[in-house]
Amino acid sequence: MGQKKEFLKSRKKVTFVDLFAGAGGISEGFMQAYTADKYFDFLLASDINENCELTHRVRYNEVLGLDTKFLCQDIMDDSFLPNLLKELAGKQVDVVTGGPSCQSFSLAGRRKKLDKRDDLFYHYLKVIKALRPKYFVMENVKGILTKDEGRIKERIIREIRSIVDPMTLGQLLDFLDYNLKGSIPTALYSTLVLKLKMEVNENPKIKESESFFELLDGLLRDLTTKHLPYNVSKSNEAVNTIRHGLILMKEKHLRDEIRKQIIQLKTSAHIDNDRFVEHYNFIVETISTEQILKTTLAAIDDVALLGDCKNDAEIIKSVLRLYVSTFDECVDFIRVHLGNNDGVLESFDRLMNNVRLYNIDKPIVVLSSNYGVPQNRERVLFIGCRNDQELISNIPHTVGEEDKVKVFEAIWDLDMLGNGETATAYRQPNSQKQYESEKKRRSLQGEPDTRGLLYTEWSKIGRLGHRFTFDKEPFYVASMEELKSPKKHKVMELFNHQTSLQSESVRKRLSIIAKHKDYNEAKDELKASGLASNKRNYTVLDPLGQSPTVCTMPDDFIHYSACRPMTVREMARLQSFDDSFVFQGKRQTGGNNRQKEIPQYTLVGNAVPPLMARAIANTILDHIK
Repeated sequence: MGQKKEFLKSRKKVTFVDLFAGAGGISEGFMQAYTADKYFDFLLASDINENCELTHRVRYNEVLGLDTKFLCQDIMDDSFLPNLLKELAGKQVDVVTGGPSCQSFSLAGRRKKLDKRDDLFYHYLKVIKALRPKYFVMENVKGILTKDEGRIKERIIREIRSIVDPMTLGQLLDFLDYNLKGSIPTALYSTLVLKLKMEVNENPKIKESESFFELLDGLLRDLTTKHLPYNVSKSNEAVNTIRHGLILMKEKHLRDEIRKQIIQLKTSAHIDNDRFVEHYNFIVETISTEQILKTTLAAIDDVALLGDCKNDAEIIKSVLRLYVSTFDECVDFIRVHLGNNDGVLESFDRLMNNVRLYNIDKPIVVLSSNYGVPQNRERVLFIGCRNDQELISNIPHTVGEEDKVKVFEAIWDLDMLGNGETATAYRQPNSQKQYESEKKRRSLQGEPDTRGLLYTEWSKIGRLGHRFTFDKEPFYVASMEELKSPKKHKVMELFNHQTSLQSESVRKRLSIIAKHKDYNEAKDELKASGLASNKRNYTVLDPLGQSPTVCTMPDDFIHYSACRPMTVREMARLQSFDDSFVFQGKRQTGGNNRQKEIPQYTLVGNAVPPLMARAIANTILDHIK
C-alpha cells in the first residue's frame, strides 16, 4: 500500500495544506496533479465538521496510506493557529488552499447580513501570515465579486496586498523619513509611522497603540482649548461624541469580543428572516469600527463649524481615517503625498515590491466544464503569489468548447436503479441507444484522445493510478466509532449509489416535470393533476449538455431518463470524483441538521470539482520556484 517509488524518486515534493477542506475536492485534485519534476505532498487538512474529517481519514490515511493530519476545529477559535502550527511541527508549507464558507456570498440564496461566515476570510489570512506559503488559493462563489457593489472584492484584494514582510519595514520607514517627513503635518506623519508598525506586526505592541491614542487625545485637547469656550469643551454633545468615540475605537478588543458573541448567537439560534434579525444586526453595526468612525467624523465636522477650526479638524479626521486603513490604503496615502516626482515614485514602487509579501493580479473566474468536468460550475479564485514567485493570472483550459464532457457520458452506466433501491456493484445499465454516439474516449483531464478511456472508465479505475497502489480496498463507515473497528468497515464494489423510496404521487410529479423538461412549463399540468409543489425549483438534467451547479439537495435534479432524484454517486460523477472516493456518514439529513452533520449530499454539493482543482494545482506546479 502507498505511493509508487518510481513516481516519487524523479520528482520534488511541493507541500500543501487544505483549509475549509470539506469532502476533499481540492485535496483530491492536488493529489492527482504532477509535472515531470514536481508533485504535491499533502501535509494537513482542516474543517469544523467531523464527517469531513471521517471522509478524509478514510480516503487519505486508510486507503492511500498517507500520514496527512486533520485538524477538526473552527478556524475562528483562538487556539486554532497554535494547534495548526503544532500539527505541522515546523514543516515548510509551500501552498495553502481553502474556500472559506461561501453561503453568505452566494447568489443562490438569501445573503445573511453580518453572517458569521463573512469573517472567515480574515482568519484565513491570519494563517497565511503565519505560514508565509509561496502561493495561496482562496476559492469562492462568483457572487463575491458583486457583493456590496464590489466593495467586498476590493477589500479582499487590499487585505492580500496588505500582508507585509516585517523584515522590510525598516527600509520603508527610512524611505519615508527621507522623502515624506516634513512635507505633511507632524501629527499626520507620526500617525502614519505608528499605523505602519501596527499593520506589519500581527500583534502590535501595546505602547504603539497607546501612543496612537495619546496623539489623538492631544489633538482633540488642542482643538477644544484653542477654539471652544471651556464650558462648551466639557459639556457639548459633539465634543463628548468625539471623546467617547476615541475610547470606543481604542477598546477594539472588547468590541470584537462582543461582536463575535452576538454573531455566534445569531448563528446558533438561526436568526434570519425573522423579527429578531434587524435588532441583532443593529447591535453589531453600532459597535463596528466603521459606524463609530462615521459618527465621530460627523461630530468633528460639527465642532469645526462651532469653533471655526476647519483645518485643525481635518487633521484629526485624517488621523482617524489612517487608523482604520489597511496597509494598502496607507500606501495609496503615501503615493498621493509624495507628489509627482517620477523618480521618487519609481523608487517607492520598487521598494513596495519587496515590502509587500504577496502580489495578486485580479480575481480569476473559472468554469468547471472547461477542465473536463460535466458541470457548469463557476467559481472565483483569489491566488496570492509570494513576492519571490511568478504571478498567476489565469488557469488554462484543458478542454475546448466543442469537446466538453456531457451528462450522459458521466453517468450512463449508473442508470440501473429503481425506486428505493441500492446498488453495491456495477451491473447492466438501462439502454439509451439514442445517446450511444456521445460516448468519447478521452485523456484523464477530458481532452478527446482515441488512446484514452471513457469518462465512466476513468471514474471506475480512478485518476491516481500513476502515483498510488491501492492495496487496501475503499470502504464505508457511518461514524468515527466504526472507523476504529475494522470489522465494521463495509467493503463493496460501488459506493453511495442509493435512491430514495418515494410515494407514487412524488414519482408521478417528477415524471411530468421530466416529460416537459422544464419545471415552469410543467406547472399547469401538475396543478391540474393535483400534484403541484411548493418547491421553488426542479432541474431536469440535459443528457447532451452539462449539469448546472451541483447542489446539496438530492431532489433539485431529476435524472434525464429515470425520472427520479440523483444518487450521491451520480452527483459525485458530475463533480468528477473517482468512484473509489467514498463519502462517509449519513446519506442525508433534514432541516438545520445539514449544517451540523454534513451528510453525503452536502459533502458532494459543497466540494470543488477535483478535475478543476487538478488544473489549478498543475498551474501552480508550472509556476512555483
